[in-house]
Amino acid sequence: MDESSEIHEEVSKVYTIALCDDEPRELERIEQFLSDYQEAKAGTACQSRRFECAEDLLSEMREEKLVPDLVLLDILMPEKNGIEAAAELRRMGSKVPIIFLTTSREYALRAYGVDAMQYLVKPLEHKRFFHVMDAAMEQMQRQKGNRIVIKVKGGIRQMLPDDIVYCESQRNYQGLYLLAEECRCRMTTGELWSILNRFPQFVRCGCSYILNMDHIISVQQRQIRMDNGSVIYIPQNKASEFKKEYFSYYFS
Repeated sequence: MDESSEIHEEVSKVYTIALCDDEPRELERIEQFLSDYQEAKAGTACQSRRFECAEDLLSEMREEKLVPDLVLLDILMPEKNGIEAAAELRRMGSKVPIIFLTTSREYALRAYGVDAMQYLVKPLEHKRFFHVMDAAMEQMQRQKGNRIVIKVKGGIRQMLPDDIVYCESQRNYQGLYLLAEECRCRMTTGELWSILNRFPQFVRCGCSYILNMDHIISVQQRQIRMDNGSVIYIPQNKASEFKKEYFSYYFS
């Protein structure tokens, strides 16, 4: 297998944190709080990326120049506010933890509507910031432990197993159909299966497919319908075996 297309587990323990605030002084203050947190928590390693407007952050994430583990996001910003930016991140399929930082309490309910994990009111104070970062670190560690990285021509694509709807063998390549996109890597179905089979939601379907059972919406006779609209046909001699595994996953 070509090393440039290898899929492997994410092993890095350095967390990338995106900071977005239209006030440079606030960005400096947040970075100082992060530095203080790292000093207080031995073994914690973070690197930050600064953005002074939401659109710059969104642009880098759309183009996959940035895949942050955490976003610290101001709400009251010109052009696109933090709530709007977070909503766009969720539409893009990003599940990155978001902590809102703001001088106003009026957006609290809307913040939870975009699955923000915390809402901090400025000015920040160390005790509360450290408490929130502890919770964020626990969530990031869980996600990091499950994250895989795929090396493809021209770059690297990070993903969580839940983002994969299904995989299809395409001659010498594997097509990965994700929630928001498609990509290909040069490897065999067996090599890909050796990476995914430790996650209980994945099952092989014949020689050509690996399916994420959490994305199946119906199984009828030999037809499997996925929640991205795709239809997979089970080989006749594998239909009974597949249905047994599928129902075992949900009802065992």
